[in-house]
Amino acid sequence: MKRYEPSNIRTFALTGHGGCGKTSIGEAILFLAGANSRLGAVDGQTSLLDFEPEEQKRAGSISTSFGTVEWGDTKIHFADTPGDGNFILDGRNAMLGVDASVAVVSAVDGVEVNTEKSWGFAEELELPRAVFINKMDRDRADGKQAAEDVTEILGVRAVPLQVPVGKEEDFKGVVDLISRQLVTFAADGSGKVTKGDIPGDLADEVEMAIEAMVEAAAEADEDLLEKYLEEGELNAAEVEQGLKAGIRSGSFVPVLYGAATRNFGVGQLLDLMAMFPSPLEAHDRKVKIDEEEQILGPDPDRPFTCLVIKTINDPYSGKLTVFRVVAGSIDSDTNVYNATRNSKERFGQINMLIGKKPVPVGHAVLGDIVAVAKLKDTATFDSLAAEKTDVIVEVPPLPPAMISYLVLATSKGEEDKIKMGLVRLVEEDPTLTVSQNEMTGQIQLAGMGQSHIDIAIERLGRKYGVGAALELPPVPYRETIRGTTRIQGRHKKQTGGRGQFGDTWLRISPQTSDKSFVFESEIVGGAIPRQYIPAVEKGIAEAMARGPLAGYPVVDIKVVLDDGSFHAVDSSEMAFKTAGSKGFKKGFLQCSPTLIEPIMAVDIVVPEDNVGDIMGDINGRRGKVLDMVPKGRTNIIKAHLPLAEVLEYAKVLQSVTGGKGSYTMVFDHNEEVPTHLQQKVISASPFKVTEEED
Repeated sequence: MKRYEPSNIRTFALTGHGGCGKTSIGEAILFLAGANSRLGAVDGQTSLLDFEPEEQKRAGSISTSFGTVEWGDTKIHFADTPGDGNFILDGRNAMLGVDASVAVVSAVDGVEVNTEKSWGFAEELELPRAVFINKMDRDRADGKQAAEDVTEILGVRAVPLQVPVGKEEDFKGVVDLISRQLVTFAADGSGKVTKGDIPGDLADEVEMAIEAMVEAAAEADEDLLEKYLEEGELNAAEVEQGLKAGIRSGSFVPVLYGAATRNFGVGQLLDLMAMFPSPLEAHDRKVKIDEEEQILGPDPDRPFTCLVIKTINDPYSGKLTVFRVVAGSIDSDTNVYNATRNSKERFGQINMLIGKKPVPVGHAVLGDIVAVAKLKDTATFDSLAAEKTDVIVEVPPLPPAMISYLVLATSKGEEDKIKMGLVRLVEEDPTLTVSQNEMTGQIQLAGMGQSHIDIAIERLGRKYGVGAALELPPVPYRETIRGTTRIQGRHKKQTGGRGQFGDTWLRISPQTSDKSFVFESEIVGGAIPRQYIPAVEKGIAEAMARGPLAGYPVVDIKVVLDDGSFHAVDSSEMAFKTAGSKGFKKGFLQCSPTLIEPIMAVDIVVPEDNVGDIMGDINGRRGKVLDMVPKGRTNIIKAHLPLAEVLEYAKVLQSVTGGKGSYTMVFDHNEEVPTHLQQKVISASPFKVTEEED
């Protein structure tokens, strides 16, 4: 591939709900541009973009893939993003590397939940957007209604640049409103078109559409608007000028029509990309330069800087790091600096990507999305720069995970292998998180949904040859008290030699400040020597780690050591530590002990038709609905729910909404477990302190 200047590069992401046809469009782009000898299909056999076995098995994208093609005098990089809610954040990560978003909308289903979500990502990143209404050849296809959905649900001004010709299986072309010509698509899927005159029966509809397009173009540019108001018309060049201005400002979004599996309209989409901003016109990025927050503009003459937007790990071929050049340029076989990790790396061959296939190009400039192999320390979201250049590109934080499981080895001794494999998977997909469960010490994997977790375990087995099983993590209950007491903690033991003696008096009460445990000493007159008092506190703190009620940690408690006695020979730090522990355990059970549980703040996004079912389900889970906010054809239900009731809520929501719902949750506060449930929780606790341990 020849070298291109940044002004002749375009980058965009294909976004939208799962099943709308994004990958089919990407496959058609590769075929049209000669990167594939045949039109790939999402059937598990011929797709270049859905190359993971898990994608082929499901005939759907679960990870972003990339393609680079030449189209006329332009180089185009595109990202095919997943539309399943479990994996949609991988698409958001890819959007950090592009300059535009093309929302793919099904002419049959219209704007769906994850269309809105991915649109929101593009909006947050201030990306210019277009809409491609796909599947115009299907039964029940309604392109006009889909375009109206874009305006109504996404809240933007949708401006069609085409009028579709034919309906459903008779869809055969479009009227291009800019050139005012009929464009008929070749039925053989070659992507070739025939141009001709506008059919007479469409003349009125076309004229109205042209008028709407010209008005939108005029309103995007003050000089054009003035001319349009004076003369009532604009020439083709002026219309194009206004369209470019409107696309850049976001005052409207252009709409095209097509049928990707038949290669209808995809070439026209690539033509439209010429109107979109080049990397030289991309938005500024927030960066830290030598620890100081600054703004970095798209400058081809600055030292090289890039942002890693994807990592692909293969146990056989190694790691492939995909990045977007945000400033400067770079050649293969160059030393670079990882500013995020303060380490040095060396680029070998620089490649463009066609799905998983790297194609050597040897050079990258501002705007390019390329990949290098076998970097040592670099991960997704890292910033790489020219040597001695400390530039870190800021990245929006990821939302919290929705579901967590303990990961258990199916064969003994493979825990380390599991952990190493999961760390590699997190390198590829940072929306997965791996941690150590604070209560059991076991490996814990968190993700965005049940399918997300299940596929991670599949990949763990396929890529790293280790079997794993999933188990729900324990709810992090806590023990506390509602009453007060004063009690003696005494430890006396006489053996053949030196004995053990420690005597304490403790006042125990609830603690309501922001400190979970407060210990105070009111010892006067040397009742207990000063050197033994820290041992009393330590004994109490250790006893609190596994509470007397059910073995859960004790919180929100205050203990005052107000008296005691000692023995000049037999007292020791160990004796007073034991005395403090005994006194606390005995006193705790006299203070109306109770269990508290984590309450989560949950935002549930559901279609209008499912609101009643979800409300009822929330009530059945001991939840409390706080508010409901309409958003397009969905509602956001804000609620408080006990964590114990939502450990597998992703499955429930999937079932109730048919996969159209989503949710996020974060810890909000602790509440007392209802009395009628406490004994059940206590009996089932795997952490209870046994008599032997006590």
